[in-house]
Amino acid sequence: MADPSSYRPKPGQIPDSPGVYKFRDEHRRVIYVGKAKSLRQRLASYFQDLANLHPRTRTMVTTAASVEWTVVSTEVEALQLEYSWIKEYDPRFNVKYRDDKSYPYLAVTMNEEFPRVQVMRGQKRKGVRYFGPYGHAWAIRDTVDLLLRVFPVRTCSAGVFKNAARTGRPCLLGYIGKCSAPCVGRVSAEEHRELAEEFCDFMAGRTGTYIRRLEKQMTDAAEEMEYERAARLRDDIEALKKAMEKNAVVLADATDADLMAVAEDELEAAVQIFHVRGGRVRGQRGWVTDKVEAVTTGDLVEHALQQLYGEETGDSVPKEVLVPALPDPVEPVQEWLTERRGANVSLRIPQRGDKKALMETVERNALQALALHKTKRASDLTTRSRALEEIAGALDLDSAPLRIECYDISHLQGDDVVASMVVFEDGLQRKSEYRRFQIKGFEGQDDVRSMHEVITRRFKRYLAEKERTGEWTDGESAVADGEKADGEKSVTNGEKAVTNGEKAVTNDEKAVTNGESAFAENAFTEDDGRPKRFAYPPQLVVVDGGQPQVAAAKKALDELGIDDIAVCGLAKRLEEVWLPDEDDPVVLPRSSEGLYLLQRVRDEAHRFAITYQRTKRAKRFKASPLDEVPGLGETRKQALIKHFGSVKRLRSATIDQICEVPGIGRKTAEAIAVALAQAVPAAPAVNTATGEIMEDEEDGAPDTTAGSPEEPVSAGASYERRGQET
Repeated sequence: MADPSSYRPKPGQIPDSPGVYKFRDEHRRVIYVGKAKSLRQRLASYFQDLANLHPRTRTMVTTAASVEWTVVSTEVEALQLEYSWIKEYDPRFNVKYRDDKSYPYLAVTMNEEFPRVQVMRGQKRKGVRYFGPYGHAWAIRDTVDLLLRVFPVRTCSAGVFKNAARTGRPCLLGYIGKCSAPCVGRVSAEEHRELAEEFCDFMAGRTGTYIRRLEKQMTDAAEEMEYERAARLRDDIEALKKAMEKNAVVLADATDADLMAVAEDELEAAVQIFHVRGGRVRGQRGWVTDKVEAVTTGDLVEHALQQLYGEETGDSVPKEVLVPALPDPVEPVQEWLTERRGANVSLRIPQRGDKKALMETVERNALQALALHKTKRASDLTTRSRALEEIAGALDLDSAPLRIECYDISHLQGDDVVASMVVFEDGLQRKSEYRRFQIKGFEGQDDVRSMHEVITRRFKRYLAEKERTGEWTDGESAVADGEKADGEKSVTNGEKAVTNGEKAVTNDEKAVTNGESAFAENAFTEDDGRPKRFAYPPQLVVVDGGQPQVAAAKKALDELGIDDIAVCGLAKRLEEVWLPDEDDPVVLPRSSEGLYLLQRVRDEAHRFAITYQRTKRAKRFKASPLDEVPGLGETRKQALIKHFGSVKRLRSATIDQICEVPGIGRKTAEAIAVALAQAVPAAPAVNTATGEIMEDEEDGAPDTTAGSPEEPVSAGASYERRGQET
């Protein structure tokens, strides 16, 4: 690893002008290419204190061994040269978009004597007109099949064409009228080229003029009583309209535009592009990239524009390009696009109307593409194995961590503090092992103390299970079977694990598998041989946080005498991996499968924790004295409220009156009366202006309206504060 100061140029050597620079490694390979309005200012930013650099930039400058630059006259020239160098050198630290598939195009080979219509993939060739890209090749063939009736252009290969010319017999399409058969001289080369140009004009969006011309020809033929010709023209018009229907009109005024959306996380970004020609979506494509450098959304847009239009000229570059964020600065990019097109190009962010609505559709496609890419990447066995090996190597583990547990703390400004435990086995989610915890050991906000409590509770149960199954060999047990340890029972037949008087898994805290409880309580008993909860130890514990959370987790394990479980923390934003008793984090490469797996584990723990925290908070807002009545479900509670109108009126009712409600027996009515008598009614509201006591009709829940008891009302600061959840 090189020291950047060893190859840092002297400030006076670097010109204060636009240019392009490239970093090379010790083997003289180009590893990064960038452009700058001022080379001196930009390069100086790379040679500041390493601690102040973004981890991705820090990795790049310590990998490099030299830096070079080229001065240009304008920022547009810098943009063009940067694109050329990235294409030539393929530097590892630059953003490189990769197609999620090879998109097919409808191509017309205008560079041949007899132009041919065909499906093409891969690199574009000079002299060929391209339309698309399309999502599927069959969509191109369907469109071509309809258009060949009107534009009978050649579609056969060179071999078939030569064979037909030699034998004097055209192919089947020539016999059924879907080819003009230039191979046997039915039309001249000039006439066939004119057909190909009309085909290209129609595909380019100039459809209305051509259809109106055909309609006039059909009317003229009918007036001249050439009914067969008029019928053929009618069928041609219907075929063209059917081909047009495959692309619905999405933008008015025959707009030509490309719409680009970006979906990204800390490690990857997905770009989706819709090509709109003549107001219709003519094609769609997408890319995915690893974010191997520190980039903004505007930077991602700029790189995507370079890749999209770097080889395009003329009408291939539309009049308008709509993006989610503008590059900084935007003027050179817009000027570069104008040069590629040969006319003005508008680069802007849509604000309202149809274009804004279509951009939202493109954004949804980008989000789906990123999610699909992550799913494919996570499900690959080879990829998972490599990820586990990378984690083992980075954390200096003896073997790959086949079971990983991750813990996260969630609360809303210190209220409803909960924790989550998610489990990944062999790199895949094991939702049946997920657990949720309520923090009961103290009040208030303290993530470090909460993490210590959760780790302690989880592994006390593990030790209790280990002792119960006879795995202890030293004759001592951390927790005697059936005895409480800090208020916690070991799990025995028919009993639930209890910590500090709290059920570890209550009716609303069951292990979740796709929204359902994974196993019944009696599934973890000695009778059926199944392991009880928390019976399996992980090889690696991951906590969501940095040094303080890692230290708390390690301390909890040390206090329990557990020294064979590794601990690490994954800090948000910078994605740094922290280890116990280490002052500096472990920085995994941004393209590392190991880092990608750790991020997925961390994000899943965060999702699981915050979902539980919101559910718990919502239940607290909807709490009612009737909740304390045993056996009184939601249906009968609503029946009571419907009958009496409010909890206030229900509280003043007699037992006989309560028994009048369908489904309420005397024993239940007595329990309701006792529960309401014990509950302290809320203080009446006071009008601060007049001093009057305001009548407040209570209903089945303090935060619901009397007219609709099932509708929650935002009591106090509820969901408005969701942005502050952790």
